Amino acid sequence: MRDLKIPGQRHPEKAHRPDNAQPKKPDWIRVKAPTSQGYKDTRNIIREHKLVTVCEEAGCPNAGECWSQGHATMMIMGEICTRGCTFCNIATGKPQTLDVFEPGRVADAVAKLGLNHVVVTSVDRDDLDDGGADHFAQTIRAIRHRAPGTTIEVLTPDFLKCGPGALETVVAARPDVFNHNLETVPGLYPEVRPGARYFHSLRLLQRVKELDPSMFTKSGIMVGLGEDRQGVLQVMDDMRAADIDFLTIGQYLQPTPKHHVVDRFVHPDEFVAYEKAAYGKGFLMVSATPLTRSSYHAGEDFARLNAARQAKLARV
Repeated sequence: MRDLKIPGQRHPEKAHRPDNAQPKKPDWIRVKAPTSQGYKDTRNIIREHKLVTVCEEAGCPNAGECWSQGHATMMIMGEICTRGCTFCNIATGKPQTLDVFEPGRVADAVAKLGLNHVVVTSVDRDDLDDGGADHFAQTIRAIRHRAPGTTIEVLTPDFLKCGPGALETVVAARPDVFNHNLETVPGLYPEVRPGARYFHSLRLLQRVKELDPSMFTKSGIMVGLGEDRQGVLQVMDDMRAADIDFLTIGQYLQPTPKHHVVDRFVHPDEFVAYEKAAYGKGFLMVSATPLTRSSYHAGEDFARLNAARQAKLARV
């Protein structure tokens, strides 16, 4: 994992921010350090193919468990983002040019890892006319060619500053799941996600369903940023109005003192209540736990999502 002890070097755009005390994590948040051979094997494959993973860049608490099982979330288009969200541990700055050979390397790594399901995400690339949409499509096609049995989930940027056709390019490549995270309630966007727009992100996901009604859509939020329960329930209603199938809710964890403060650690019982409420609102699939992340157990959840759709169709 990257060294997170010098936030001013990794996050110069946040260096001017005052330090926020990092509260002690409760017992239900703690995870074991990665030590297994499976973890080392996955790490070696990632290094061999010169790939970037969001597991490392975002400091995901589940990396040890997932990599031990040979699962890793591929992050394409570099490791430098053009946005500066206050919750995010990915570095902000001027990205390098796209690596035209990256889609092939991703596909080779997916095949070598023997993945049944892969999640491909990226940094925001506001410097590109299409936001990297064609690079996503090339990566999807490369994986289909190299690992035809692998189902593909994309976790995309919002394509906010792109010309028309960016979203259509990704959808036309036919990923199995299209994911884009709303991240938080709309009232916290200016503070937490200042470069994004809540209703644009919501409309993006709605548009996916209009383009391909058979494609699964997915989105997630973090809690513990300062939202209240009513705000979370309203986001659920907004997502269902956009016909989103799969909801993830996880606890926000503060990467460094320069990042957004943790407002509180949400108790596991509250996550259970959120899950029950979400299913009541009609989501096909819900994952709501303190350690839930977009790609955590994504393969198993995709299988359950398919089963839920089939059960729903059978009742019609």
